[in-house]
Amino acid sequence: MVVSKNKKIIKKIPKSAKKKKLVKKVAPKKIVKENVKKIAKKTKKILKKKSSHLELKRSIKNPIISPSDNLWESKATFNPTALYADGKVHIIYRAIGDSDNSVLGYAESNDGFTIQNTFPKPIYFHFMNRGNNTSVPSISYVSGGGWGGGCEDPRVTLLGDTIYMTYTAFDGWGSVRMALTSISLKDFLDKCWNWKEPVLISPPGEIHKNWVLFPEKINGKYAILHSISPTIMIDYFNSLSELDGDNFIHSIHQNSPLWIKRDRFTRGVGPSPIETKYGWLVLYHKMEKDETYRYKLWVMILDKKDPTKVLYNSTGPILEPDLWYENEGYKSGVVYSCGVVIKDGKLFVYYGGADKVSAVATADLGKFLEELIHHKVLPLKINSIKK
Repeated sequence: MVVSKNKKIIKKIPKSAKKKKLVKKVAPKKIVKENVKKIAKKTKKILKKKSSHLELKRSIKNPIISPSDNLWESKATFNPTALYADGKVHIIYRAIGDSDNSVLGYAESNDGFTIQNTFPKPIYFHFMNRGNNTSVPSISYVSGGGWGGGCEDPRVTLLGDTIYMTYTAFDGWGSVRMALTSISLKDFLDKCWNWKEPVLISPPGEIHKNWVLFPEKINGKYAILHSISPTIMIDYFNSLSELDGDNFIHSIHQNSPLWIKRDRFTRGVGPSPIETKYGWLVLYHKMEKDETYRYKLWVMILDKKDPTKVLYNSTGPILEPDLWYENEGYKSGVVYSCGVVIKDGKLFVYYGGADKVSAVATADLGKFLEELIHHKVLPLKINSIKK
């Protein structure tokens, strides 16, 4: 081909190549811009969270109770409940040892953070039929191990001079029920573990957990909170002796018509309620839609005279499973509280991490409550769930 000397040969660039070249030049700028926005958004969220008085502050001494060489607590020491009496914090925790049975251990602290004394043996057992009655079908139930059965997740409440304790009783085969026992405050402080014979307070053939007793009578009656979703349910009694092993509290369970209406992310109440000037302070466990594998701790305030009414509800979790001892255990991503006390103007929240250890986190009670009551009241969300 002959080309004039005054003309240049110009190669035509395919349109596809032009597009590729254009993408190479523009894409990095867009990615950087998007990353900057994401980082800024995340930083803003973190800063906002840190400035909140509703965020619990973990103790630098966590975990405060860990498995030991004792055979009965060699695998796990978790889900603690707590009581403040006689100038000390008394902690009762679920323990699992070589036998895979769940029992309860004891520890005490003067400052709420450091364990000064422990008891060398379990302070409570729940003796159940170990024959595994095969006429009752076995159930698929795993809760932090403890396949041998026993007592799980205690919650203590001091009423007058008596300490009441609710807990989950598992027979290792086909029964997961709520139990109630008690002990005098004097015997408890003297470490004479004269617990009253327990009674099962939930019906047979149903799975129930997370029931708590209010620390004061409400309208002259004992009150047991046994559901917070899809509705708050409380049963009242003139005397707790009405719960005699034949009379049961009927609550929401898997075969209940209300089961499909519950919020599948809300798991249940945490420690026994704490009375405040604004109402009953209630901590509860909940997951979030995009993180259903992580148990988090939330908080609400119920009306003092009518605790079925929610006055204030946190718009986000007050404690999330972010540290190693909340993820390295038998169940990763779990903070699970059964105990809370007020000491020196602070809220001490005792909780289990990763179904293995016990920990504590605190907040200034006054600031905590002031921020909570300024939150918009949000009812516990009810989701429709298909069977």
